[in-house]
Amino acid sequence: MGAIAGAVLTVTVPAAVAEAQAAKVQVALGDTVSVETLAYIVALERAKERGIDYTLTSFAKEDLAIQAVVNGQADLGIGTPYAVIQKSKAPLKGIFQVTRLVFFAVADKSLYKTWKDLDGQPFVFHARGTGTEAIGNILADRNGIKFGQRSYVAGSENRVVAMLNGQIKATIVDLANKNLLLAKSADKFHVLPGLDEKASDEILFARTEWLAKNQAAADTIVEEFAKVWREMAADPTMVEKERVKRGLLKDLPKELLADVDKYYRQAVDNGVFDKAGGSPQAVKLDFDFYTQAGQMAGPAAELKVEEFWDFGPLERARKKMGG
Repeated sequence: MGAIAGAVLTVTVPAAVAEAQAAKVQVALGDTVSVETLAYIVALERAKERGIDYTLTSFAKEDLAIQAVVNGQADLGIGTPYAVIQKSKAPLKGIFQVTRLVFFAVADKSLYKTWKDLDGQPFVFHARGTGTEAIGNILADRNGIKFGQRSYVAGSENRVVAMLNGQIKATIVDLANKNLLLAKSADKFHVLPGLDEKASDEILFARTEWLAKNQAAADTIVEEFAKVWREMAADPTMVEKERVKRGLLKDLPKELLADVDKYYRQAVDNGVFDKAGGSPQAVKLDFDFYTQAGQMAGPAAELKVEEFWDFGPLERARKKMGG
């Protein structure tokens, strides 16, 4: 979860290969283009081959990506828009579950041996209102504590660097960076007990008006995400093969690219990516999770799936893919 704002990837496709009438689509990503988001780019690149002329803009803060979609600066977003949809009545709908929350609370073991030791202590999150803060809120409540000062540092990798440098003592990081932290300094840091639930971390979403006017483009993009997620579940190494084939992420250091296969194997094994791509049951789990976290107003049982999601594109994709 990186901290580079405004990185732009623009791809234009010759009209000869256009299947979706060379639809121009602006995509706002509440993250950086990295190993962790590589599968997203693979799906978008495949959609490009079918006529989706897309521009991807990444933001350091997820709320900026969501606002870009709300304001019409972007057509599609990748982030967690539930709270914005509910609080501001923003006309947004989820259309594909991109990732699920598989994060780990890590701490300096000399200071914080248990959650109780963190009562009143500072804690660092990815960004305000995001999945890491939701996890923290639930874990604090379940362990009967309240955090002290809350700070925000975008990007699990950046928080790990800060921990290794002694600047952060407790935070929540993703799978890859938890493994990196423990590999470098398991004698100093440890993982605190976490959550078993796997609510949505990032979903693909769009304005309802755009979905109504651009069904072909939406269907193509969702279908390609669904295909990649199914292929990845069967063979996580397909992501690296697609990266090499398409020349993606060439500017990243070689040592990071060397971990692509490892990351996707671990991510698939740990349930970060669900090949189903979303379901009403998954959305209801999201309602339970985010109301418990205090980011949505409950009761969760009274929230309506159809007010937050449009399953039309995913259902049509499944039908084309044979169920």
